[in-house]
Amino acid sequence: MRRYGPAVLLMLVGAAVLRIALFSDLYLRYVQGGLRPWLVASGALLGLLGLVRAVLTARAARYGTDAADRGAHPVAEEQGHSHEDGPRVAWPHPVAEEHGHSHEDGPRVAWLLVLPAAALLLFPPPALGSYSAAREEARRAAENVGTFPALPAGDPVDLSVSQFASRAVYDSGYSLRGRTVRLTGFVTPGDGGAWYVTRLRVACCAADATTTKVEIRGPDAVETDTWVTVTGTWRPRGELGSPSAWPPVLEATTVERVAEPSDPYEER
Repeated sequence: MRRYGPAVLLMLVGAAVLRIALFSDLYLRYVQGGLRPWLVASGALLGLLGLVRAVLTARAARYGTDAADRGAHPVAEEQGHSHEDGPRVAWPHPVAEEHGHSHEDGPRVAWLLVLPAAALLLFPPPALGSYSAAREEARRAAENVGTFPALPAGDPVDLSVSQFASRAVYDSGYSLRGRTVRLTGFVTPGDGGAWYVTRLRVACCAADATTTKVEIRGPDAVETDTWVTVTGTWRPRGELGSPSAWPPVLEATTVERVAEPSDPYEER
């Protein structure tokens, strides 16, 4: 069975990639949506390579068995020679004889690679959450403060967490003043009972994720990692473009629990 190890591993990894990229939206927890075709192609290619490897291994095993049943080396028979013409001499492989097995089996430790592939196939990890957000400190270097485009008419206006944060911290035109906005994100805890609506932003994949958060004032805190939609108004704080303006504050009027979106990240 060990001779089929590489084939099994290739097919298992291919199936895991196809499971998250082709048959579900789980891949969005790790990479941007535009990379889906490449993931599907990679998963299909790995599965095909595993199938080809399994077929070649089976053929090699079958021909080896046939030769053993005939009691002769297939090349020798093709050339018209038989080992019956003279004494048969077995030439042992020195390494195989020393260790009691051949290299055909491969190192047993390679089977450990099945574990992460099986875990991805059966138990895909969740999207990054409050733990990842907490690991990144609020690194907000002063940027050039400027005006932003006017917000759409009508309240409440739906904004991403990063859009609200950018306007709150850097917009010299104060486009958020007097407007009711609606934000969606997951809950992260703060000091002294404070809590935040948070989103992670990615440029390519989850490995380059950065955190954007908005402090919520008014309603009591909700359980960590719960997804919520918060409606409220901006509360100015600190000097624009300075660390004192971070994180921005939203005076909430309503907090509604919602399901985690299929794409949990915001694009940078």
